Amino acid sequence: MIDIRFGPQVCGDLSASAGREWLVTDGRGGYAMGTVAGLRTRRYHGLLVVAGETPASRKVGLAGLDPAVTLPSGRQVRLGAHEWSSGVVDPRGFELLERFDLADGLPRWRWRIGEVVIEREIAMTYGRSCVAVVHRLVSGGPVRLDLAAACTWRDAHGERRADGPAPRLEPAAGGAVVDGAFRLAGPDWTPEGQWWHGVRHREEAARGLHPDEDLWYAGRFSGALDEPGATVTVLAWADDLAEEPPPATAVVEAARRRHRAVVAAAKPDDAVEATLALAADAFVVRAATGPDVVAGYPWFGAWSRDTMISYEGLFLCTGRADEGRDLLRAYAGTLSEGMLANTADTGRVEHNTVDGTLWFLHAVNRHVTVTGDTDLGDELLPALHAVVEAHVAGTRYGIGVDPADGLLTQGGPPDVALTWMDARVYGVPVTPRTGKPVEVNALWVNGLAGLAELTELAGRDAGALWDLHSRATTSFRSRFPAPAGWLHDVVDAPAPAYPLGGAAHHDDDLLRPNQLLAWSLPYAPLEPDEATLRRVAEALLTPLGPRSLAPDSPGFVGRHRGGPAERDSAYHQGTVWPWLTGPLVDAYRRAGLHTDDLLVGLEGHLTEVGLGSVSETADGAAPHAATGCPFQAWSVAELLRARRARR
Repeated sequence: MIDIRFGPQVCGDLSASAGREWLVTDGRGGYAMGTVAGLRTRRYHGLLVVAGETPASRKVGLAGLDPAVTLPSGRQVRLGAHEWSSGVVDPRGFELLERFDLADGLPRWRWRIGEVVIEREIAMTYGRSCVAVVHRLVSGGPVRLDLAAACTWRDAHGERRADGPAPRLEPAAGGAVVDGAFRLAGPDWTPEGQWWHGVRHREEAARGLHPDEDLWYAGRFSGALDEPGATVTVLAWADDLAEEPPPATAVVEAARRRHRAVVAAAKPDDAVEATLALAADAFVVRAATGPDVVAGYPWFGAWSRDTMISYEGLFLCTGRADEGRDLLRAYAGTLSEGMLANTADTGRVEHNTVDGTLWFLHAVNRHVTVTGDTDLGDELLPALHAVVEAHVAGTRYGIGVDPADGLLTQGGPPDVALTWMDARVYGVPVTPRTGKPVEVNALWVNGLAGLAELTELAGRDAGALWDLHSRATTSFRSRFPAPAGWLHDVVDAPAPAYPLGGAAHHDDDLLRPNQLLAWSLPYAPLEPDEATLRRVAEALLTPLGPRSLAPDSPGFVGRHRGGPAERDSAYHQGTVWPWLTGPLVDAYRRAGLHTDDLLVGLEGHLTEVGLGSVSETADGAAPHAATGCPFQAWSVAELLRARRARR
């Protein structure tokens, strides 16, 4: 894997070290997450964040474990870091860091106080909500180490305050149980029980959200580090509180072995692919229904559109085809009226996407094509045919095939955004894209051809599917090229002067990256034109991927910043989306253009924000600072897939 390590110049600079985040996951949607500095900058940061019934319903438990070293002289040195509502940062343990490493995907810190060097490592137990924190004396000593447990138990999206009830502590062997929800265990536990008021999260302030919370100082662990190699360890776990995990050092070693095995199974060509393979592992989780995908950390759960876009990169490029098979079968079970369930993050299953189902057709076809698993194709064939039949007949939100041209249209109510550009502000879609979006119809053409091939592989007649495909392709080639020299983003959209569903229509020629799918998909409706591709790339491409809107377009927003309404308004109005690099690279390759240089910026990004991973989004204006989730599934998956396609 690539070497991710930072010395004192980065670690000791709070603006640099607090902007670099690490992530360790438990294979169920829970995680431990924080910054190189040790400063919690998000309400989502913590050492034990526990997934609920769905990966998105997470609770923060153990927020922090603050080290303090008592030296032989009797002086105590605090190694933690907190920012308070006053703006003061105290303590400032990051100033004593001499190194941070991400070794085999596990974060490791090294503090130096004169001759005394102390190391910390963090790992989680795969398949169980359990975190292990190991402190080791590297040199110097003897010293005593105290570890202050800062706790809460609240929804990951919120905060808990001292004006409510304090967390309930019950004694347990080696520590305590907090609110009956999670357990702490380590050496020489001393209960404390007091509020730390006004802990500030600077990233939440930047996002226009409430930045402060109160944490409960539950107690402290203490242990002697008498000689180099001595350890003081703490475990925290949820679920079965009576079942003690293995020793913390064993948890760390098991995580390291597993991470190496994950990388080996992917058979990477180089260190970048090895890093991406391990990054991909964080998103593949085991839910109640079987394998699933977390769309992004720290706040997303499972979204079918993201899952299917990510499918090839996360599963087929990493040696996880068997898990992928189970996932595709489970998702097929969510089909209703020809539509794939989109998400349950909102607390209920929703069928509100026009493109997620078409990405599902693509994922199934790619699975069979890459693996030769025709048994799965045969098994899912009736469900896939039912998808096409439902779209031809018409389904929810006005989604259906226009009998006039064979293209797929969508005309849902004005408060619904059905494509991947689904941001809404105060209930109103920013980019509703009602009509016939270009990528939806590229996916429709692609899906019909892919299903026709699966049908023929099963020994059945696919003539009707090829007829639908031929008509849609012919109409696509006629309707989508725009006089401006690129493709329309939407055709037959309601004219702005008319209400939704009005008689007048127009064709939207705003320069957006959705058109890339018209050239990039395996059964794309168009052959790529070098001049058009270069023109699109000139307007949209940045070092971190394509912008969602050209800078000279009306409505372009160069900064994806501010409060929720401001950020959602900018989400698809110029913000950079790294996942779109995958379709761009595919289109370039099909045109016979050079592609290696297109990935350099994203590869460099692996050490910049979400360490070893790829961000969800970035500002459309230079320097294209990362925004959104620092760890995003489709961003990782598409970069990995684009690199593997060179084989």
